[in-house]
Amino acid sequence: MIGNDWDKVLEIIENSEGFHKFYKVIENEYNQKTIFPPKGYIFNALKLTPYKNVKVVIVGQDPYHGEGEAHGLSFSVRKGIKIPPSLKNIYKELYDDLGITPPDNGELIKWAKEGVLLLNAVLTVEKDKPASHKNLGWEKLTDYIIKILNNKETPVVFILWGNFAKEKQKLITNKNHLIISSAHPSPFSAKYGFFGSKPFSKTNDFLIKNNIKPIDWDLKS
Repeated sequence: MIGNDWDKVLEIIENSEGFHKFYKVIENEYNQKTIFPPKGYIFNALKLTPYKNVKVVIVGQDPYHGEGEAHGLSFSVRKGIKIPPSLKNIYKELYDDLGITPPDNGELIKWAKEGVLLLNAVLTVEKDKPASHKNLGWEKLTDYIIKILNNKETPVVFILWGNFAKEKQKLITNKNHLIISSAHPSPFSAKYGFFGSKPFSKTNDFLIKNNIKPIDWDLKS
């Protein structure tokens, strides 16, 4: 399904009757409605960041619901698409934290290839209907992914922005890992604790302390 080591890690889920039934529901949605991201991009986060490479997890809620925006990575949009307000604020914090000037686009593929798993809790959405696939069943899979990463002996940084992401904290019990949580980067909440939270430098400080190569957050390099 994924094409890398995630298939082995998620084998018990992928082969389960429950997942097959659920995925038929998703396929029906694609057949009958306009669903984002395009079907081939549903598991893009897992495809671009193999299990063995995961150093950081940034938890999002569900995909962008506008035409051409979502491509399977939390907070990321394809090149040529207007940068969403939350991502603009992420870029502002990146500059304030590390002095990195952001690119002129919202594509975060480089972060994914650096080992940042950009994981939405819900992996699909109906066009122009935010949270329309919430509680369909994706959360069972993505919570399982977080639990599997929690079992990793290698330290991982979990970045939880906003109340929805913070709910996942209960799944992260391994003392080897670091949880960085703050307000959501949305314009409605960023000034209440997201700005000034320095998640990028804190992540790299932790990785370096644990003898792990830090993330190159510069999307232009």
